[in-house]
Amino acid sequence: MKTIAYKEFGDTGVLQTQDEPKPAIQPDQILVKVRAVSINPLDWKIRKGEMKLMSGAKFPRHTGTDFAGIIEDAGPAVANFKKGDEVFGMVKNNMKDGALREYVAVSPTSVWKKPADITFNQAASIPTVGAAAVTALQKMGGVNSNSHILIHGAGGGFGMFLLQLLKRMGANTTAVTGTNAIGFAKRWGAHAVVDYKNENVLSQRTTYDVIVDLSGKLGYKNAKQIMKPRALFLNPVPKPLDILTTPVVNLFRGKKHLALLTAPSQENIDLLLNAIADGLEIEVSKVFPFAQAKEAYKYAEEGGYIGKVVIEVN
Repeated sequence: MKTIAYKEFGDTGVLQTQDEPKPAIQPDQILVKVRAVSINPLDWKIRKGEMKLMSGAKFPRHTGTDFAGIIEDAGPAVANFKKGDEVFGMVKNNMKDGALREYVAVSPTSVWKKPADITFNQAASIPTVGAAAVTALQKMGGVNSNSHILIHGAGGGFGMFLLQLLKRMGANTTAVTGTNAIGFAKRWGAHAVVDYKNENVLSQRTTYDVIVDLSGKLGYKNAKQIMKPRALFLNPVPKPLDILTTPVVNLFRGKKHLALLTAPSQENIDLLLNAIADGLEIEVSKVFPFAQAKEAYKYAEEGGYIGKVVIEVN
């Protein structure tokens, strides 16, 4: 089978298409014929070596975390899935394993049945950013109409899910986006939109109860200027040092800096599936064929896209 792998840390130039044996499944695993894989920033952070302290430096390794496809085979110990089921899910160890391949062998605990009314491309867009959005809500605590929340970098997949979930909870949200994403942010539930190309959110007088820095460009040091005294700064792209130090430092300050670490759970995915059934939108703005995986990652790493970028495998 075809797969995408790399043998050293680096930019998209290190990605290689190679042939590997089709995976053999264990009795408690399922084999999925992959139809689509969505791109997440974590993919290239791992590939570039930014997560080396957590991922190690052994090669070769593969890329891609979230996928959707059709079950090709199920081990005898698997009870809830069968051949032919349409599913979406994620590989368990994205520090080494990868979903960007023709077939993937995974545990049934990391896959879920795909809703019939969404595409494989949309389903592959759910796990990482969808679960992260739910986790962000949980970190915020009791969100209501009096909650003033800033989503910095709201036009991507994480922002897409988070804005719509906050809308369902009645929160007052401000989205910072590029010009091309203004309409989407408003449709997803933003009460106000700041176009970062023409305005600086730090120069405005509004302060917030929660700031979520999806762009990774605002930073806690800058965000403090527009945070209320007991506000939260949620960082979904923390550096390893942030993960280690912020719990201690937060003990001595009112404006908290929280590293947002997440992994999809059955509870989180059920909440997302209920929201999708109730009308939550999944925007896939760009689709690449498997043969253009390098181009897909290059495009995604340049940023500025709406929703999700997906690679079609089969």
